[in-house]
Amino acid sequence: MFVFACAGCGARLTIPLSQVALPAHAHQTYGNGIQLPALMESGTFAVEPEPWGPPWRRWQEIDPGEAAARGVHAPVHVLSDGAPGSIVIAPGDTRGTVLVPEAGDGYCCGLGRGDGPNMACEACGLPVASRIDDCSVWQAVWLAPDAVHRLPVDDGDAVLSWAELLAEGKGTPPIEPVTRWGSPRGLDHSWSWSPQWEAAAGRALAHLLAASDGRPVTVPHGLIADVFQRALDALLPAGQPARRALLAGPGLPAPDTGADIILVPAHPQTGELWSPAAPDAWAHSVPLPFGVWRWMAFPEPDLRRPASGLMPDGVLRDHPPAPLPHYPFRADSGTFRHTLARLPAVRSPWLREILANVTHHKHAALF
Repeated sequence: MFVFACAGCGARLTIPLSQVALPAHAHQTYGNGIQLPALMESGTFAVEPEPWGPPWRRWQEIDPGEAAARGVHAPVHVLSDGAPGSIVIAPGDTRGTVLVPEAGDGYCCGLGRGDGPNMACEACGLPVASRIDDCSVWQAVWLAPDAVHRLPVDDGDAVLSWAELLAEGKGTPPIEPVTRWGSPRGLDHSWSWSPQWEAAAGRALAHLLAASDGRPVTVPHGLIADVFQRALDALLPAGQPARRALLAGPGLPAPDTGADIILVPAHPQTGELWSPAAPDAWAHSVPLPFGVWRWMAFPEPDLRRPASGLMPDGVLRDHPPAPLPHYPFRADSGTFRHTLARLPAVRSPWLREILANVTHHKHAALF
């Protein structure tokens, strides 16, 4: 485990934290006026390897060779000129910091990232972090990598095996109550497709298209088809032999060697992808966050409304199952754009055209 300390005076700025993989929804913007919870679980941190945050440069100002060297292979709206390695933590895990409200932006419903840190070290005043809690973004504190030091406080945390992760039983439900600001009645709750699932699908869809080689792709019937098949059918040409994508991972039978693509879990601590015993038998592995993958692999029937009040943890009320959303599943367009622009396959003209037409596809309700 680690704590993060001020680079100016050495004061500790966080509780002890364990490193985990950066969530797929880390930079997601979801809906309009939505109140999202904390991005990170308390006691954890993740690192953004790319530069992220101000100052920003528009694509027209960037040499294509420079962008390619940074792993960006297609036009994007802006690229960050900030320092790589920003550290994201849960807001409640900070210590010894003070908010500098005038340094932030946003203010639709809260703080945005602005032009630089809006939190300072309480001891010496050095700007050290950005508090984010505006509507439609995940609440988080992003520590500036050049303003903090990482200090080990013990021997570290053991990396769980795939079997141990399965035994924990932590899956991410595909449907959840989402809260909207601005209702005449105050906070307005509705049951919607999970924002985490939409971000996970945006990332996976980009990988599926890149692995398709411009041919149709089929996925198994059921929830997986609800998530991917409509977009795959709309974005890929028909009339050619289809490539088969299957779900694979720990606890499942060995995938059919006739499959062209496998959808596999990413380890929640390390980010590494699960690999089959004979990895060379499959040309393409498509990543899914472990919680989303687990629910696809081992769905829990009749998702019910959670208990509240004084009832014990884990007890469910005797209510009907949670209602299904009234609209088809749509992958997150921002995560899709971000991922596809960073895959070398996007140099292909047909994939470049899909990327350029994401706004049109949003109007067609694919995203």
